[in-house]
Formats: sequence, C-alpha cells, structure tokens
Amino acid sequence: MTEALTRTGADSLPVDPAAGLVRPDVSLPVRGEPFERADAGTLARLGEVSSATACAKLHGLGIRRSFVEGPRPLSPGYRVVGSALTLQFMPQREDLAAGDEQEYVERHTALWHVLETTQPGDVLVVQAFGSRFSGCLGDILARYFQRKGGAGVVVDGRIRDSGKIRDLGLPVWSTGVTPHYASQSELFPWAFDVPVAVGGVLCMPGDLVVADDDGPVIVPRAMADQVIDSASDHEEWEVFSRQRLDEGARLSDYYPLTPDTRGEFEAWRSAQPSAR
Repeated sequence: MTEALTRTGADSLPVDPAAGLVRPDVSLPVRGEPFERADAGTLARLGEVSSATACAKLHGLGIRRSFVEGPRPLSPGYRVVGSALTLQFMPQREDLAAGDEQEYVERHTALWHVLETTQPGDVLVVQAFGSRFSGCLGDILARYFQRKGGAGVVVDGRIRDSGKIRDLGLPVWSTGVTPHYASQSELFPWAFDVPVAVGGVLCMPGDLVVADDDGPVIVPRAMADQVIDSASDHEEWEVFSRQRLDEGARLSDYYPLTPDTRGEFEAWRSAQPSAR
C-alpha cells in the first residue's frame, strides 16, 4: 500500500518521530480469495422474488438471520438483486491505519481497490458497524461504481453527498447520512472480497442480495435455486389469494392456503397463460 501503512524487516522497527508510533508489519489493503458471481439466469429469476418472501423462504430452509437490520433505502421504490461485492471497514488504530490525510490516504485503501473490481450487476455490501460518523461512500465514488455497472449499495453505516447520490439514481440502503468522509472519524477501509457482518447478518463474497423497500436480505449463493423455486410458488399463490380476498372470500381459507384451496389454486394456475 503506502509507506505510511507498511513496513518491512522484523529487526528494525521504524518510528514515526512526530507521533512516536512503531509501525507493525502489516500491508493494506487486505484482499480475500477470488469468488464466483451468480449467472444472469439466476439473477433474473431471483429478481421476481421480494425481500420479504426471500427472508421467509430462507427461514423455512433453516437460515434464521438473513435480514440486514438497520439500512433503509435512501430513495423509496428501488429494487435490486445482485452478487455481493464486499468491503470491510475496521476501527482506526494510528500505528496501522488512520484517515488524517483524507483522500490521499484513502485512495490506496480497500475503498478505492474494491471499486476497481466492480462488475456489472454487483451490489456493494459494506461492513461499518452501524457507525453514525463514517461516510462510507460519497458522490464521486458512487458515480464511479455506477459507471462500472454497479447495481446498488448496502451500507451498515452512513453515506455522504446524499442529494447527489439520489440524483444519480443509484439504489442505496444505509443507516443514514453524514458530512464526514470515509475515514474522518473512527473507521478505516481495511479489506475487500472478505466475509462481512452487516446488520447482524453474515455476507460472503458472491452471496446474493435482494433489496427493496422492506430492506436488504442476504441469500447464500448455494441456496439461491432453493429460494427461487420455493418463492415462485409462494408468489403465485399470493396473487391467487389476493384475487379471492378481493372477491370477498374468507381470510382463513386463502391465507395461507388450506388443502382444499390449494387444489383450487392449482386449477387456477393451470388455466393461466403463463402457467409452467
């Protein structure tokens, strides 16, 4: 990285004469192992599934924590499905990483590096410990991410330049806004392509992100097909149930379906032009 964040040689520990800091032998940024993204077909099929349905189906499949609690949409009405591109912030420690020099240090961190690896359809998922002070992403970086094909951002923390990001039309879920730049307070962009914890949920690089007005949900990549198959049936019978309820049917007969109304639903589905 930069000389300020790296040292070599175990026998001679360089000392910062201004601060009296001994610099450990750590090279930043940290990058995890290569990962695979979901194919376009999987993303298209998962794109028909709401975050609420994805969360419910994952719960039924044994995944109890999939909802990223905290981040809310910067602008309502957006919906995003994509592969997770992960960025990890860590607490600052002055002998290792600090943001005193603003962008001149940040430009060599995981924050800049992760943006260069962005592929079309990626959703940037950022671990920031729910910080109220670190603006993990601003207008210029958001613009660059979008230009490279990034689909959306989920930040377990805050962003800056919120008005300009809204104008970009980039879907963002965050815990709020701040005027601070990324490393102005207690955090520092540390690693990318690594597991991250966001809103109480583990997100692995390449997991699927489903985010809408209800919030973001993390779908383990290996379970995407199970979620899609289960959710497809669920979404279809909810359409049927809404129709019946609008016609005056009893809630207890159609939500959820009973054995009798399940048969009625199957007959209804078979008669639809889009029936499988």
